Amino acid sequence: MLNENIKYLRKLRNLSQVELAERLHVSKQCVSNWENDNIMPSVEMLVRIANYFGVSTDYLLGLPSQNTICADGLTPEQAEHVKILVNDLKRCNGIEPFAGV
Repeated sequence: MLNENIKYLRKLRNLSQVELAERLHVSKQCVSNWENDNIMPSVEMLVRIANYFGVSTDYLLGLPSQNTICADGLTPEQAEHVKILVNDLKRCNGIEPFAGV
């Protein structure tokens, strides 16, 4: 999935493998290997690729998108109340709550 997404995004921007390699400061062979699923980019490179294309690493990896709730500015107690509320709403909708939420 990662290989297909990198190739898709590269072609969407009308870039050759050489051009993408130059922009990411890697060799053309690296890009070719990623797209042919011969090797995986490092975690750091995965972040650079995502930033370059303006997508999330989850998107590149083919993971489903998830909604998030920003709890910045809340006290730890308030953030915990939000987690409890979210889990309660999930249970009401027949969804198994996630331990981390």
